[in-house]
Amino acid sequence: MTDPLIQDPLDTTDEAQAATKAAVFIAAERLFALNGFQNVSVRDITAAAGVNLASVNYHFGSKDALLFEIFRRRTAELNRERARMLHEANGRHAGRPPVREILAAYFTPPMRWASPDNERRISLQFIIRARSEGNADMRDVLRNDVSHLARFADALIAARSDLPKEDVYWRLHFVLGMIHNNRFAEFDRLHHLSDGLTREGDVEALLRRMLDFAEAGFSA
Repeated sequence: MTDPLIQDPLDTTDEAQAATKAAVFIAAERLFALNGFQNVSVRDITAAAGVNLASVNYHFGSKDALLFEIFRRRTAELNRERARMLHEANGRHAGRPPVREILAAYFTPPMRWASPDNERRISLQFIIRARSEGNADMRDVLRNDVSHLARFADALIAARSDLPKEDVYWRLHFVLGMIHNNRFAEFDRLHHLSDGLTREGDVEALLRRMLDFAEAGFSA
């Protein structure tokens, strides 16, 4: 017999089901980003979303499937922004943008998402969590899906056609590490090391510093 306090997720209109699914998605993303994947239960998610306990399984299939759906959607959104910026750079430079603009197209979206006043910050925190805590499906994508990187590698190879391709790939690999080590929450150690000289709250100024360094890595 169904508990009368628990609404059957099938007993809703299409509009209500869409709203429930969206509420579960948003609540889960925030909880996972802030607390970690293993520390959040299905009950935690549905309580935060204010929905039926069965909603996660009904709309997503499982907690792991919900995790992967958040990861898939947010990484797709981030990479679309990067691709759009690279496309615009190609348009400005007849298909051969300089190294700095290629790198800016890759760096700018995640750095802007990471800003403390950006509503996308939680989405970026979720993606960062996925790199260290993701399930098997996420790890497989992170290891093997390089389609979003290929266009940037091709652009860099064209911009530095004088370099061996192998060198371009290695340099791209090294500068990608900058993204994972330049999050606002991780600057405290640098601030201590520099006795406060490195406090930087301006995303655009931080981007300029990053691009100065990354561009130099492709200049030699």
